[in-house]
Amino acid sequence: IGLERSVELVVAILAVLKSGAAYVPLDPEYPIDRLSYMLANSAASLVITMRDLAERLTTGAVAAGAQQVLLDDPAVLGAIEALSSAPVTDADRPAALHSQNLAYLIYTSGSTGRPKAVAVTQAGLVHYLGWAQSSYAPASGRGTALNLSVSFDASVTQLYLPLLSGTALHLLRPGDEVQGLQDLLQGTTDLSFIKMTPAVFAVLSGTLSSEQMQSAAPVIVLGGEALDPLVCARWRAAAPDARLVNEYGPTEAVVGCVVYEIDGGEGGSIPIGTPIWNTQIHVLDAALRSVPIGVWGELYIAGAGLARGYVNRSALTAERFIASPFSSDGARMYRSGDLARWTNAGILEFGGRVDEQVKIRGFRIEPGEIAAALSSIEGVAQAAVVVREVAGERRLIAYLTPQAAGSIPEASVLRQRLSQSLPEYMIPAAFMTIEALPLTSSGKLDRRALPSPEISGDSAYVPPETASEILLCRLFAELTGAREVSVDDNFFSLGGHSLLAMRLISRLRDTRGVSLPLRSVFETATPRALGLAVDEAEQDQAGAVVPGSGQHADGALVLSYGQERLWMLDQLEGGRSAQYNIPLALWLEGVVAADALELSL
Repeated sequence: IGLERSVELVVAILAVLKSGAAYVPLDPEYPIDRLSYMLANSAASLVITMRDLAERLTTGAVAAGAQQVLLDDPAVLGAIEALSSAPVTDADRPAALHSQNLAYLIYTSGSTGRPKAVAVTQAGLVHYLGWAQSSYAPASGRGTALNLSVSFDASVTQLYLPLLSGTALHLLRPGDEVQGLQDLLQGTTDLSFIKMTPAVFAVLSGTLSSEQMQSAAPVIVLGGEALDPLVCARWRAAAPDARLVNEYGPTEAVVGCVVYEIDGGEGGSIPIGTPIWNTQIHVLDAALRSVPIGVWGELYIAGAGLARGYVNRSALTAERFIASPFSSDGARMYRSGDLARWTNAGILEFGGRVDEQVKIRGFRIEPGEIAAALSSIEGVAQAAVVVREVAGERRLIAYLTPQAAGSIPEASVLRQRLSQSLPEYMIPAAFMTIEALPLTSSGKLDRRALPSPEISGDSAYVPPETASEILLCRLFAELTGAREVSVDDNFFSLGGHSLLAMRLISRLRDTRGVSLPLRSVFETATPRALGLAVDEAEQDQAGAVVPGSGQHADGALVLSYGQERLWMLDQLEGGRSAQYNIPLALWLEGVVAADALELSL
């Protein structure tokens, strides 16, 4: 299924499941090379898409021998219209639907240089959704938002729970997910639960008021990466009645298999919690023996939610899905690669990875896949990709050795080449050229010996001139960790992304009082271009409070509809209450038109 986030996407997913087939979600934002590989690797027999997206999928569809169905083709629309509306039965399917049939394939990053497909069964999907509906229980008449790509398995909770509960599903546009979620929470939309990554949660906790946090949703589910206890404590303080749930689970165990309810008093790291229904968690040593309480070991998952394995990767399936020594009926358990330990209270704590796999903004990434893509570029001899903390955020940093002096392409060329096969979230924030990769005495990469990353732009340095350019260069540097920012440097080439763009908009509002839409950062991503947008916005906003805007031509004062309503309520209550007064503090910079300001207030 290669569709934008739309009603057609939701209907197509439900239709495929009813047919008894399995679906492969193809994010239209992914590079064509990656989409083609996914189609060929999955051997999909049918591609459901639209005419404007079909070209991106044609190569892969041909390679897979798949037929394309264009949902906006008049012939297809006519055929759908002519179909019976009777319920689907086994008689309508090529074969009877069985609980062990596949439901979907989700592609995750692969250490060999190509993504791997996790095969999830109907039984596994139903098991998780049954537990999630019972646990999160969306209230009747309320809903949630789909703000994640359906190629990311955390979206399963967002997509299916409101449909199973008969509640509203708000589809947020790609590229506008964080802003759209913020708009929903700041508006009057009544959401029953929200699921988001900790990175999005951190951004919202810094932009929403205490009142907005309190009214956001009664249940907030967080998953995909480690949580910041300070952010959780801040939200708990503002919304003490809200349920904050830390949900842990790899794609191989269907979205979530261990949960923990956050009470705000954890202090240190947030635990991952206890197993959900019909799930067994084992913390084992290298010999598959249970380790004592308080001792770190590798986390193994068994139970009803396990995936079938990896598509066309039998060796990897055998390596990760192994026979459980704790079962007499041949049951399997999944080797997660995560470190964990039990507390005396029977709670699981997370301790990082056994291997090199990392999580960035909730996405599971194998650095080896990025390194393999870099090594295939002419001029690059060796490549290593590691995670470093830059400007308070985890970033991917690439270290490259040249085949010959000066042979490594410019950073802009490296980004362009990588974007042909890797999604945006896998593009490193910086590329560091070094003579040789440092090694330990055992011949492994010595990460501690790698030099500190230097974030720099792709363009020659041109200093800022206007006040807006000076401010934006400073904000770009603070948010991305760049040492020096030119007025022509692209925010996203410096390592920026949609969540940092949200923080940039918030910082502009705080320092200059200018409110810009999030899309302006994507459309004008340099300090020079964005500075012009800031100046124009200031002029527009200043024009809204010129003298006379609060008066009729005859000098009589006028009130807006909202002001009239509050004035009427105030008068009905006797005019002695301060309830309808709005206290605020303004931070003003530059020349202030005092008369206009007084009239506007």
